[in-house]
Amino acid sequence: MTPSATHLVLIPSYNSGGLLAKTVGSALAQWSPVWIVDDGSTDESSASAQAIAARDPRVRVIVRPRNGGKGAAVATGVAAALAAGFTHVLTLDADGQHPVDHIPRFMAASQAEPAAMVLGRPVFGPEVPLERLHGRKLSVGLARLEILGAGIDDPLFGFRVYPAAALQRALAATRRARGFDFDPEVIVRMFWAGVPTVNLPAPCRYLGKDEGGISHFNYLRDNAKLVWLHSRLLTQLLLWRWVSLRRVRRARAARTGSTT
Repeated sequence: MTPSATHLVLIPSYNSGGLLAKTVGSALAQWSPVWIVDDGSTDESSASAQAIAARDPRVRVIVRPRNGGKGAAVATGVAAALAAGFTHVLTLDADGQHPVDHIPRFMAASQAEPAAMVLGRPVFGPEVPLERLHGRKLSVGLARLEILGAGIDDPLFGFRVYPAAALQRALAATRRARGFDFDPEVIVRMFWAGVPTVNLPAPCRYLGKDEGGISHFNYLRDNAKLVWLHSRLLTQLLLWRWVSLRRVRRARAARTGSTT
């Protein structure tokens, strides 16, 4: 497989254990290059990432000295990708939940419409925790309020292709979006900025502990963070962003073949 000169797979990783090597191997079977951002890991996954990169030139590892959260790791990776001449990044979770076999399809959609962010719409199996499923419905509804309609099918699913420069601008526009709040905040901000969206279905798998599943989600801390996030976004929308957002939505409606 010839490595892409424009699109790369970016895997933020923090204490991902043995799942990281499996995820990287599966991703390389679909696409290259694959970059790993080690977000201050303290387990064996850090050495595993370095070992993979040492034997495979398609893999690069960027090490952050301390844990800063998913958004901070993605910000580090995007800055490095832009510096290396890449234009787009597909974010892939290290824990095996995302469908690596859909990487080529998402990359092709991005190449067909490079100005757009290609967003995954998760298709869940029966193993998904019901509290996560119901909480997601609330997040979807809030995101639609924040963009005044359709355009973002799921604000939490992190399997996406971003135009790297637009993502970097969205991150620069806020001091937040560095932890679990990264996924919903950046796509709302990018939508506000006029970045088109393409939504594609993709299966999402929840791994149990018996399968090595790892979750760093803290129900109290991270749900509180999401409440604060949506409160901020809705306040900004009501106070001033609704004017420019209406222009964005009119422009989207006027584009021939516009995607939502």
